Amino acid sequence: MYTNLVPRFVRYIQTETRSDETSTTVPSTLSQVSFAKTLMTELAEIGLSNVSYNEKNGYVTATLPSNMDKEVPTIGFIAHMDTADFNAENVNPQFHENYDGETIILDEAKNIVLSPQDFPNLKNYIGKTLITTDGSTLLGADDKAGIAEIMTAMEILAADPTIKHGTVRVAFGPDEEIGIGANLFDVEEFNADFAYTMDGGPVGELEYESFNAASAIVNIQGVNVHPGTAKDTMINALKIAFAFDAALPQDEVPEKTSGREGFYHLVGMSGEVEEARMDYIIRDHDRAKFEERKAFVQQIAKNLNNQLGAERITVDLKDSYYNMGEIIEKDMTVIELAEQAMKNLDINPIIEPIRGGTDGSKISFMGLPTPNIFAGGENFHGRYEFVAVESMQRATDVIVEIISLNGRKAK
Repeated sequence: MYTNLVPRFVRYIQTETRSDETSTTVPSTLSQVSFAKTLMTELAEIGLSNVSYNEKNGYVTATLPSNMDKEVPTIGFIAHMDTADFNAENVNPQFHENYDGETIILDEAKNIVLSPQDFPNLKNYIGKTLITTDGSTLLGADDKAGIAEIMTAMEILAADPTIKHGTVRVAFGPDEEIGIGANLFDVEEFNADFAYTMDGGPVGELEYESFNAASAIVNIQGVNVHPGTAKDTMINALKIAFAFDAALPQDEVPEKTSGREGFYHLVGMSGEVEEARMDYIIRDHDRAKFEERKAFVQQIAKNLNNQLGAERITVDLKDSYYNMGEIIEKDMTVIELAEQAMKNLDINPIIEPIRGGTDGSKISFMGLPTPNIFAGGENFHGRYEFVAVESMQRATDVIVEIISLNGRKAK
């Protein structure tokens, strides 16, 4: 049943598809285009129809036709092709069968280890087969585990006509990691009644609430003169930057928040005396609090400009995505179906808000309710990323069961 799951996953992660936020093309990198064409071939080989690549948005889509004579809601499954901003070249996966719960040596020479002391979540995988990196790259389970699971589920269904199901649509898209992949998603062309992204973490995750998200670029203009004659003339942009950040609530940062608590996150800073730039992301699950956070950032700039006697600080705010719970909670059918499918498989559904966002955050607001389901990986976006083979198998089971259950409910 899972014969091709792991080989498929390994093949995917060894194909470099890192996105590039500085690019102006769609997708942002040619490697994603090449990978998309490879996926097209594979989709056709396993028996799906209407396999296509959209040049405008970078999505590969395909259809598993219904094998029922009744009308059944069309379900979509979506995963992203790109990987995050970390080395993704020459990924060399390491397999650890029957994991014993102890420290895993990723690179002995560089003393890079995956330790349960640093990552207590490892203790949840004792006895499982873990796939890790060799310490020099990320793994790419985010989200190539999701792609492999969807592809394997489609292969299972296409090969077994005894599993009755309605029409299923699949989509593999670009640039999720740089926050723009779903911007051009064509909901009308996809033509599904509801969908799921396979882009979550541990087994059981079922998420329909995400952050509201915005970016804030803070530009600061200073005045630079020779330090020997700087009295009452020099205005140090870096010092203003420090003052700006100090005016933010110091406990409302990612490393000090959890659950539904929002934050301000300084993700980049550059500059010199003459000018400086600070890049923030702003997050909150509550829309009203989200708007208050954005207003507060602008108020800080206004206060400092008043103190400086000139408009030396400008803030460029841009919304990224919104809490998809606003849409999905209007009709919880899509959640109830996935929740029941997990229970049918003796998987305990873990329904908690995402402390982040998925492509579904945007797609839901386009008119296609799209919550998120676990794909199995953990420690995303770096050298400590890992996934258990068994977790990917369970995710594949969930996809098949959702589709099958959807068909059974229509009888």
